[in-house]
Amino acid sequence: MLEVKNFTKIYNNGKKAVDDISFTANNGEIFGFLGPNGAGKSTTIKSIVGINSKSEGEIAINGMSLEDDAKKYKSLFSYVPDNPDLFENYSGNEYINFIADVYGVDSKTRKERLEHYLDYFDIRSAMNDQISSYSHGMAQRLAIIGALINEPEVLILDEPMVGLDAKSAYNLKQILRQRAGEGKLVFFSTHVMEVAQELCDRIAIINKGKIIAIGTFEEIKTKVNREGSLEEIFLELTDE
Repeated sequence: MLEVKNFTKIYNNGKKAVDDISFTANNGEIFGFLGPNGAGKSTTIKSIVGINSKSEGEIAINGMSLEDDAKKYKSLFSYVPDNPDLFENYSGNEYINFIADVYGVDSKTRKERLEHYLDYFDIRSAMNDQISSYSHGMAQRLAIIGALINEPEVLILDEPMVGLDAKSAYNLKQILRQRAGEGKLVFFSTHVMEVAQELCDRIAIINKGKIIAIGTFEEIKTKVNREGSLEEIFLELTDE
């Protein structure tokens, strides 16, 4: 479970990027975090994973905060940023082994999991190549495999579909749905409203630093009292 309570982020220049937001994302669900550019999505996600500090409020995963025990807190989740910055001098295999070492995944288990996920993301032939030679899409697929190698209880993804081909995007959606079915939490942001409508159990929409809607797609439709796609409702709510 991810709990965000009265979270505010004010940067040193005085800009209030996120203004007193609260929401809970539960185990066993795919929770979509949506908003236009500059709305506060990535700022919130970076604070959840410990990259950004909080100005005010509380953030907890499974009842634990970063302030309680930073190492243990970070062991509870895996994170894929919107533009993965991987170790370019490593090969794909070296990168996966590094991540597996960080999370204490034994050799036998990491090999079995890697074999499983290589079948999903069509990157097997490049695993001995340096990451510097990868396309953006290949690096994205490798980052996703790295996030899955330790089978985290919470998976946090910022724009995970960017750069993925149709097959990889489809397979990722199947993996995310499977993980939620196993009682784990998937929390992700996306600009692709069709994906959010298809995949998410619940959705929060942030605009200008504030949560303006939260709930299932049907609940949000009821709140705004209109039919239509998530894209249409999103554009209406965010005045885009």
